[in-house]
Amino acid sequence: MLFLLLQDYKSQMEGMMRKEEEEEEIFYSPEKMEERNGMHTVDEKEKKRLGYMRGIVENQDPSCKETDDLTLRRFLIARDLDVEKASAMFIKYFKWRRTFVPKGFISTSEVTNQLAPKKVCIQGTDKRGCPVSVLFGARHFPCKGGTDELKRFIVFVLDKLCSRIPDGQEKLTIIADLQGYGYSNSDLRGYLAIFTILQDYYPERLGKMLVIHVPYIFMTLWKIIYPFIDENTRKKIIFVENKKLQATLLEEIDESQLPEIYGGKMQLVPIQDA
Repeated sequence: MLFLLLQDYKSQMEGMMRKEEEEEEIFYSPEKMEERNGMHTVDEKEKKRLGYMRGIVENQDPSCKETDDLTLRRFLIARDLDVEKASAMFIKYFKWRRTFVPKGFISTSEVTNQLAPKKVCIQGTDKRGCPVSVLFGARHFPCKGGTDELKRFIVFVLDKLCSRIPDGQEKLTIIADLQGYGYSNSDLRGYLAIFTILQDYYPERLGKMLVIHVPYIFMTLWKIIYPFIDENTRKKIIFVENKKLQATLLEEIDESQLPEIYGGKMQLVPIQDA
């Protein structure tokens, strides 16, 4: 199926390039959305289900006893308090983590190709105190390091961001800047890998993803990716109009914490230097 999607995407891109269609911006996500940020109130029903979930996962793998309640609760919330689904999701994550990150972390030496273009930066926090990162889509090229290294890089980035989340919060904010994005930056396999890891192994970590400077070429690819993203994650992705860019960013991030390139006062720092 993925092969057919790749072929379909290639055909669409070639047709678009031949016709030289004028770029336009299409926005599918609402300008504003309601979401749960940080810690929400835990009721008795949730406490009971969390207890059932802990019993299930510890029975399947006793080493799960070392996992804290906050981590288990993120999986429970991601599956709408369905204990069986949440338990299966967590066990899958637990086994994946043990295999994919055997040392407990991804070192910079394992993702050198991905770090070189400095396509991910960390700067400050949003108004809720959640860490903010900026991703530059035009600095990503699918041929650099392959999908395996990209997956390691995704984990490297998410682990670093999660380590900066303060007590009382659970989310992170991402600005995906597509200024200068073109056909050579398109990476269907890579994007599917990113969203798969984010929603399967880091549930309830994404607060908002603000996608800015969106070119038409990306929206063609987005139509293919969109069905593979779960509904909870979709709701957190916001496409920002250029004319409302600074106002939207300032709605989420104080000027003192906003990157200089967007009219703020914060200097961007590549993630490997943060």
